Order: sequence, then structure tokens, then C-alpha cells
Amino acid sequence: MTLLLIPLPGNEALAQSLARALRAASGSALRPSPVAALGAATVRRFADGESYVRILSPVRGRAVAVVATLDRPDDKVLPLVFLAATARDLGAAAVGLVAPYLAYMRQDVRFRAGEGVTSSYFASLLSGAMDWLVTVDPHLHRRSNLGEIYRIPAEVVHAAPRVSAWIREHVPRPLLVGPDAESAQWVRAVADAADAPCVVLEKVRRGDRDVSVSVPEVERWRDRTPVLVDDIIATARTMAETVGHLRRGGLAAPVCVGVHAVFAEGAAEALAAAGAARVITCNTIAHPSNGIDLTVPLAEAVARAAGLEPSAPHAVAAGGGGGPA
Repeated sequence: MTLLLIPLPGNEALAQSLARALRAASGSALRPSPVAALGAATVRRFADGESYVRILSPVRGRAVAVVATLDRPDDKVLPLVFLAATARDLGAAAVGLVAPYLAYMRQDVRFRAGEGVTSSYFASLLSGAMDWLVTVDPHLHRRSNLGEIYRIPAEVVHAAPRVSAWIREHVPRPLLVGPDAESAQWVRAVADAADAPCVVLEKVRRGDRDVSVSVPEVERWRDRTPVLVDDIIATARTMAETVGHLRRGGLAAPVCVGVHAVFAEGAAEALAAAGAARVITCNTIAHPSNGIDLTVPLAEAVARAAGLEPSAPHAVAAGGGGGPA
């Protein structure tokens, strides 16, 4: 079966890379993979602000994957849902979603009376529109896996192996630094694979943009290159403060590594001003800092999720979880 990849506008390069990776693997006698085709769609707004979608490729009887990373999601979600519904209405055999960055994972409990638990609502919306989901390291806090809120099979790609490989190749004598206790397991997995020590910041948060941090035993690590690792770089306030703390403590200029390059306005500039030597992210969200390529593991996960090759031993079951591989 041929998998038709239909990119939401802005995701064309990602869809092309996935199609190439799937086609390249299809010639292997040891592990045959599906051939993927790149589809096309028109997505635009009417003058009144409503969304218009049109699928330009034949979809009847075909497996379809909508490719849409979901940073800044609110302008993307209705066109995404409409594309999926259109594909189904036109006779697609199945419709999946490839969203390297999965939005609306932070608000997973009701912190204050009257708040909406938007991670659950968003999961319900996507579960009703799609047959399966592929994503990279979803931002799991108080949930152990996506199956707690998503009703569809999910494949989770873990960036840790590729992040560790990049650190081994590019950073001499690294010291991995995690932003908080919630990141400890993930950062330790990256550190172990990179054959490097790690520490976890001691952090006090007084609000979304008011955070103070300290590094335990900072004097012990002055012969190391600090590598700050986080799953998401958004405001970068914590990271920038940590960079400054490390520099004031006499450590080398840190390397900052993030999986998802969300980057609120001014975040990249704040890291540079604080003294970061380099900022590197994975290509889950297009950004100039992208330097760690996850195309191949993403393509493998897409093939499994779409049922186009047998599940690998490490494949994630329905509603699979996050965390280090």
C-alpha cells in the first residue's frame, strides 16, 4: 500500500523528507518498507476568516497521513480537522496525523477553580478526527502516557538517542544539566547514552516568567562543558538564567539543546545575551537552530502507525507513552 502524505501549509519540507525516507527504506531486502507519495491540498481563508480546504490528490481507498507539527496550534487545528474529515469523506481508507510537536500537553490538571483541562479536551478533538497519531516526546508531566487521554493508537518517537549522539560528536567533556526534577529521568538517559555526568537544577518558580535556579556543586564541574537539555525551549527564561549562573560560577559557555524549538518572542536572543555558546534543537519545529535530524525514526514510526510494516519490538502500543527510549 502507498501512504499519501498531505502537509498542512508550512509542513511541506517535513512531508517531503518523510516521503524520501520511506521510499529509501523500501528498497531494503532485509526490512521492506512502504512507498510513500506526497499529496497536495489547498488551505486558505475566506474573506470572513473561515477556513477553506481542498485535497488535490486522489484519496479513495488510500491510507492518508496529514503532516502538521502543532506549535502555535490555534490557527492550525480547524484546517487540520477539516482536512482529515475531507479525506475521510472522499473515501480514504484511514487518516492519521504526523505531529512531531504535539500541542496542549501542559494543562493536564485543574490548578485553579474554573480552569479547563485543555490537554484532555484537545486529545478528545484529535481522537475524534484521526485514526492514529505519531509524535515526538510529548510534554508529559502528571500523565504516564498518551493513552490516558488519547483514544487512538499513538507512536512516540524518542529524541534521546539522537540528542546523545549529537552531544558525543560535538561537545568535549560534557556535563548534562536538566532544568527540573521532572526532567531528571529523561536527562539522565541522554547523559548515560552520551557517557557523561549529569546534574539537575534546583528551581523555584514564582510565575510563568519568574524563575530562579541554582546548580548543585557548581565548583566541581569547572573542567566540563555544560549542556543544558530540555524537551521544550519556549520562553527560555529558566535556560537563560542557568546559563548566566553557570558563567558566573566559572564554567565554560554552555551548549543549549532542546527537542522542540517553540521559542517565544525574544527567547533565542535571551539565550545569546546570557552567554550560551550554541543553541541546538531537533527538527520537530522548523527553526534556524535545528541541528538534530529525527526524520528516519519519524518515518519508521509512521510506517508502524499506518500498519505498513510489522511493529518493531520497541513500537509503542495504543496510546503509547513518552519518556526516554
